[in-house]
Amino acid sequence: MKAVTGRTDHVVVVGAGLAGLSAALHLLCAGRRVTIVERDPLPGGRAGRIERDGYRFDSGPTVLTMPHLLEEAFAAVGQEMSRRLTLRPLHPAYHARFADGSSLDVHTGAQAMEAEIERFAGGREAAGYRCLRQWLHELYRAQMGRFIDTNFDSPFSLLNPDLVKLAALGGFGRLQPKIGQFLSDERLQRVFSFQALYAGVPPARALAAYAVIAYMDTIAGVYFPEGGMHAVPTAMSQAAADAGATLLYGQTATRLERVGDRITAVVTDRGRVPCDAVVLTPDLPVAYHLLGGRPRRPVALRHSPSAVVLHVGTDRTWPELAHHTILFGAAWKQTFKELTRTGALMSDPSLLVTRPTATDPALAPPGKHTHYVLAPCPNTTVGPSAVRWTYLGPRYRDTLLRELERRGLTGFEDAIDTEVLVTPADWAARGHAAGTPFSVAHTFPQTGPFRPRNLVRGTANAVLAGCGTTPGVGVPTVLISGRLAAARITGLPGATRRSAARPLPEEKKGNPA
Repeated sequence: MKAVTGRTDHVVVVGAGLAGLSAALHLLCAGRRVTIVERDPLPGGRAGRIERDGYRFDSGPTVLTMPHLLEEAFAAVGQEMSRRLTLRPLHPAYHARFADGSSLDVHTGAQAMEAEIERFAGGREAAGYRCLRQWLHELYRAQMGRFIDTNFDSPFSLLNPDLVKLAALGGFGRLQPKIGQFLSDERLQRVFSFQALYAGVPPARALAAYAVIAYMDTIAGVYFPEGGMHAVPTAMSQAAADAGATLLYGQTATRLERVGDRITAVVTDRGRVPCDAVVLTPDLPVAYHLLGGRPRRPVALRHSPSAVVLHVGTDRTWPELAHHTILFGAAWKQTFKELTRTGALMSDPSLLVTRPTATDPALAPPGKHTHYVLAPCPNTTVGPSAVRWTYLGPRYRDTLLRELERRGLTGFEDAIDTEVLVTPADWAARGHAAGTPFSVAHTFPQTGPFRPRNLVRGTANAVLAGCGTTPGVGVPTVLISGRLAAARITGLPGATRRSAARPLPEEKKGNPA
């Protein structure tokens, strides 16, 4: 594994999001002095917090999986996660509702999920699910240590025994047809393939290897932190501070000072912070701007679809909503064509509705409720520009409310106390390329060793972390990216293998099998 050369005693981490905080904790573990520079007044980055009229909304991710990665980050500085953060497992992990009126609870326990599938689609599909579950286990084992939790130095890093295992498992085929080998019911196929959208690729075109995300969601388990998702970066930042890190909030990095190929200081709008090495976690265009240039690639980077998010505080809720509810539309292939090719808004949308107060009522005033409505939409390179979204946003908000009413959430608009609408224009204003918080899509030329590298050419002591670099998008992978960045600085590759050596998450937690 290639590593930063020269002195690395003092590391400045730009960004106190999940990737930056993960990097900081693992750097502190290796004895480095760490300073974190964050433009916002609080930690979190994408996992931020919006407070409005007594309601607390998580501004970023709402799904937390693979909590053992968080445990490792806290353990790096000798702390127990449970002393700072309370995670509640969600049962069911999701509730799925379909256009034909049918519905399905998605359980992480094998027996519970088999019984639910048998009720929903019959014994043959339940038997298929058992085979699918075993395949997902094997896929996870083949991928985690060698393809996700690893620093690639070249494409030749792929040449290892697990590559043969992954190929034998069909990991280089297409996701949706592979899921179809186990499940013939099209509705069930959606439940185990929609996760490809997290990676920015339609299920029909995504590599089957990305079913590992379905493993994380539907087998390893989904959790929710007491206090909301923002409680995670809050706890991580407190742990870093207690371990000796300096956190500078409300300071925006404006440029990097360098001597030759070494970064010598991070300059902010409020001062100068000398460093021996730097970890950059902003979205790639911001990071490359600070570095003074972008790497040459034969083909321009493709970005994932974006999302419109409507945060709503209401005076009532709807009993059919679980903590996470997926409202599938009738269209499927057409939806992905609109999102990734034609740039049109979904003509028959599939929506994620999250109700955090189902698990933590303290996130709203007494007797009130919070709802998070996510509607995937094209990014600004294939769909409406950020400028157009400024005008389109309010109209699309009305469209979403009508759609929720049509899907059975009667009286939704009348129940609204307060709301916050977030569109691609807002993501673009935060510095997210193509107006998407999901960064670079996981197409094959942008995956593994072909993804923008975390070790920056042209500098001897700068490393990237976050969803734009290795290993990619999602809370678990972003936490790993911070640890991989720390390993590049410390030169300790063993630190990057801890999660791969552990038991599978469900084996550790003792979920029913």
